[in-house]
Amino acid sequence: MLKNFIKVALRNLWKHKGYSFLNIFGLAMGMTCSLLILLWIWDEKSIDNFHAKGDRIYRVYERQYYDGKVMAGYYTPGIMADQMKKDLPEVEMSTGFTWYEKRTFQTGDKILKEQGRYAGADYLRMFSYPLLEGSPATALSTPVSIVISRKMANDLFGSPHAAIGKSIRYENRKEFTVTAVFEDVPDNTADKFDYLINWTAFLDDNNWAKDWGNNGPQVLLLLRKDADPALFTKKITHYLDAYNKDQSKSFRIELGMQRYGDVYLHSNFKDGRIEGGRIEYVRLFSIVAIFILLIACINFMNLTTARSVGRAKEIGIRKVVGAVRPALIRQFIGEAILLSFFSVILALGLVLLILPAFNHLTEKNIHFPFTASFFWLSLAALTLVTGLISGSYPALFLSGFQPIRVLKGSLKFSAGAAWFRKGLVVFQFVLSIVLIIGTIVVSQQVDYVQSINLGYDRDNLVYIPMEGDLPDKYKTFKEKALQLPAIASVTKTSQDPVNLENGTGGIQWDGKDPNNLVMFTNMAVGYDFIKTMNLRLTKGREFSTDYPTDTVGYLLNEEALRRVGYKDPIGRNLTMWGKKGKIVGIVKDFHFASLHDPIRPLIIRYGEEGSDSRYGIILLRIRAGQTKQGLSQLEQLCHVLNPKFPFTYQFADEEYRGLYKSESIVHSLSNCFAVLGIFICCLGLLGLAMFTAEQRTKEFGIRKVLGAKVGTLFGLLSKDFLVLVLVAFVLASPLAWWAMHAWLQNFAFHINVEWWVFLLAGVMALLIALLTVSYQALKVALANPVKSLRTE
Repeated sequence: MLKNFIKVALRNLWKHKGYSFLNIFGLAMGMTCSLLILLWIWDEKSIDNFHAKGDRIYRVYERQYYDGKVMAGYYTPGIMADQMKKDLPEVEMSTGFTWYEKRTFQTGDKILKEQGRYAGADYLRMFSYPLLEGSPATALSTPVSIVISRKMANDLFGSPHAAIGKSIRYENRKEFTVTAVFEDVPDNTADKFDYLINWTAFLDDNNWAKDWGNNGPQVLLLLRKDADPALFTKKITHYLDAYNKDQSKSFRIELGMQRYGDVYLHSNFKDGRIEGGRIEYVRLFSIVAIFILLIACINFMNLTTARSVGRAKEIGIRKVVGAVRPALIRQFIGEAILLSFFSVILALGLVLLILPAFNHLTEKNIHFPFTASFFWLSLAALTLVTGLISGSYPALFLSGFQPIRVLKGSLKFSAGAAWFRKGLVVFQFVLSIVLIIGTIVVSQQVDYVQSINLGYDRDNLVYIPMEGDLPDKYKTFKEKALQLPAIASVTKTSQDPVNLENGTGGIQWDGKDPNNLVMFTNMAVGYDFIKTMNLRLTKGREFSTDYPTDTVGYLLNEEALRRVGYKDPIGRNLTMWGKKGKIVGIVKDFHFASLHDPIRPLIIRYGEEGSDSRYGIILLRIRAGQTKQGLSQLEQLCHVLNPKFPFTYQFADEEYRGLYKSESIVHSLSNCFAVLGIFICCLGLLGLAMFTAEQRTKEFGIRKVLGAKVGTLFGLLSKDFLVLVLVAFVLASPLAWWAMHAWLQNFAFHINVEWWVFLLAGVMALLIALLTVSYQALKVALANPVKSLRTE
């Protein structure tokens, strides 16, 4: 029996090649989209979730309550990790670790820059980064220990084995000894690194990190197997009360923790609690994958019922000779599963073909999981479920034909069946219009954040790291750089001005309420900072060598001035970290962080001398049209003044675009999915047009005999489908508005969703629908009425 079903199914597929191709290709496109999204979701969920002890590793975060607000983040005191291990018996291991930094290393005549971090002695014992040489227990045990990657070992020493025990010069100022070599970190690691330096070395170089009142580094804990994470979280909530004496009624800190493997997807905070992150995009594209697969299944239903008249007599004869309805249902569902199998084969080929471009688009390195049994089981489930869903309605519809009516040639379809098929098309276009509107809105927002006036000019703005001999030779560098024809201005800053993060509450001013703590973002800058950034001063001036007292001067942005409350701020007192000075200028508010966040109060302090002059970046503006020449000149200058360090630079606009990497990827993916969704939807509309044309063949033949023109007949067939699209537009518009409004709330600065976006999406859908049905409509309208009226 099974063999007979397969034989009949293959004969029908071959007999109706056009319909079969549309069915298989439509399903394959939907499956291809779903498989690509599935691979992307698997990759996203695998990030940082491969560690053997991952279920017990947690990342600590702070909730800071001040100024009537609560702010949260993964910043903690630098000495907290070791102290928590001593104080809390639930902690088996702990480590502090820093943000990733790109630093210069030298051995012999080999000099290179690599990205890495400082980490505690327990780090490699907690995580499953395999060591090629050395022991996890001792790799980071001394202040001069450094652990490097296979790549770094090969670049500097030729092999991992040759690197062990060798000395590496760090930043041309300190020697470290290679104690271990680890395998290059895998692709499913959120943060890539090529070196780890002992935590004690970080504390020795950064005394501020030893103060319980300062934060910045991060803490990871490995809990004991018998520890209850929920109870432990409650236990550490007020852990800092015993150590941070700066807390008061107006300022307090609570601790929380999050499983390390969850951080990548769940890293956003709202009201001090973890809420959202990249997981929102995982959920979004999961829904998109399901929707597109449903659209493809609906196409199958419409295309199958469109050729139902051709199979009516076959079904009638089968019933006359004894076939029962359940057997017919099994046959048609079996045909659907077989067709789904062919679609999966085609989809796999398309995935393999498209995957390199998909990786480029998503900036990932996803590999096809040939050896993953779970993937093949999922593929089998996809084939079965798709076949069942897509074949269910046609099976029930076709098996319900009455044999007497079929064989008499009086087959007619109920109004309910017609409305059901139309409803499917409406559903398809609702999803497609939502995708179109979403694509337009996302595109507008991405364009908005890239073109918005940030309050400064980021074009031709270049960063050079303050490293090696440059801190000591900065004045010489600036003097010589300004003599270069391509360089317009030079300054220095303690941080990248595109993404400022440092915060402090240690600010005092005249009349300040002692019970009110305001957190200020802060940075140290050199002379000509306002000029180089092209910032606008609303009051006062920038730092100048003409005023020696500017070394204890401060610049405030407008938001900071609102918090301080001075009416005439120039010359008024301001004290930061006990250093009393005067306000010399007010800077018009500018964006120094992502547009996801509101503009925060900012204090800019003088930083040409003292400890602030030892770190940060040199900021230069190159004259328009002279970028290549300017970079070449700067490289020559750096080689003269800083010969031990390779010349590196970064453009401000590239750094800014990096803040919206996720949004840019979503924009690109949504464009692709919208086009794919519309394309598949058109196949379904074509199926319904073919079905309707078959049902109205004789009607149109009679109309032509009675004198109806081609245009009239074209309009009769087309208008029904355009009405369906209009209904879909009415249903899709509020749904799309709600979804886009919710997405835009993630940005403190965003566009408004304009009415014309909906109109444009509706017009596009109508035009696409009209183009889709026009061929079939013209074919019916131009058909010979004699053939149309001939009784078969």
